Amino acid sequence: MPVLAYNKRAKFDYEITDTYEAGVVLRGHEVKSVKTGHVSLKGAFVTVKSAGERLPVLYLTNAHIPLYKKASTVKNHEPERPRKLLLHKKEIDHLIGKRREQGLTLVPMKLYTKHNLIKLEFGVGRGKKKYDKRADIKKREMDRKIRSLTKER
Repeated sequence: MPVLAYNKRAKFDYEITDTYEAGVVLRGHEVKSVKTGHVSLKGAFVTVKSAGERLPVLYLTNAHIPLYKKASTVKNHEPERPRKLLLHKKEIDHLIGKRREQGLTLVPMKLYTKHNLIKLEFGVGRGKKKYDKRADIKKREMDRKIRSLTKER
């Protein structure tokens, strides 16, 4: 499964506890644009919207998918429009329960193809504090030093 886009800041800014896979509803020219690698998950997030009595739906918001360059006349293309995510009802209910807990958010991590379908992997995460980020950086540097010392011997 080739990865089309990866959110580098997801694991740095959030402590991810669970990950989920969802299908993404896209238009034809958006699919071509995504498959050529023209997509950015920077600043994107997953929102829950419930319209009246209907079931709640998850949306990928702020993901930037530019217009496919070879597309002919496409009217009203919005590169950062909300895109519907396809999940089972039980998974949506479980995620809504998780979001109600204090401080949890749904963070998109990567966009990839699976059997010619475009899938989004997103995680349930809690925002890290500044000192948590510093500790992660320090741990990463220590691991690097240990690896370099073991390679020398």
